[in-house]
Amino acid sequence: MPGLTIGDTVPNIQADSTHGKISLYDYIDGSWAIIFSHPGDFTPVCTTELGMIAAQAEEFAQRGVKLIGLSCDDVQSHTDWIKDIEAYNNGKKVTYPILADPKGELIKELNMVDPDEKDSSGRAVPSRALHIIGPDKKVKLSFLYPASTGRNMEEVMRVLESLQKAAKHKVCTPVNWKPGEACVIPPNVTNDQAKQMFPQGFETLDLPSKKGYLRFAAV
Repeated sequence: MPGLTIGDTVPNIQADSTHGKISLYDYIDGSWAIIFSHPGDFTPVCTTELGMIAAQAEEFAQRGVKLIGLSCDDVQSHTDWIKDIEAYNNGKKVTYPILADPKGELIKELNMVDPDEKDSSGRAVPSRALHIIGPDKKVKLSFLYPASTGRNMEEVMRVLESLQKAAKHKVCTPVNWKPGEACVIPPNVTNDQAKQMFPQGFETLDLPSKKGYLRFAAV
């Protein structure tokens, strides 16, 4: 789908929410942020997802991340639905705001429109999308899932830590990387620069090409 993607600046959307009127830029306020859409209130997969996000809200906060949900239902619907989410989640409170988008305008601005699904009136509905937004208000990573497949919040947390690690230490993370494991030194960093960046040392793998490009460092 055309529209907002990695590297783009997220628009400063204004909307009513379960926490009152929200301006996205004021809400982000120099922090990392995750904005996620769900196809509809009072739907089964979405209830499990928003419950899990609520359960992990403190972990996201510890990483300096602000959370914000979105669907095309109104604020009253969100408020009523939150009771179900919290009941499913053994009483864990939903502490993040959920934006209302009854006209379906925000999902277009944020590139969160499901290309296939429509509501009973034929109007487009949100996809199961998620954007990770950096402090510079740019989209750093996006997920797009069909309505039938719930997101993996452990993967969201993993890639968030990868992005933050890359931003802070100018490294990359290899396949199946997990927090605490060694990172990869990018090719544009010379060995002399790497020695300064990683005084504890780094490992260069001896590959058949002898190009010395696969280097690992603990950060």
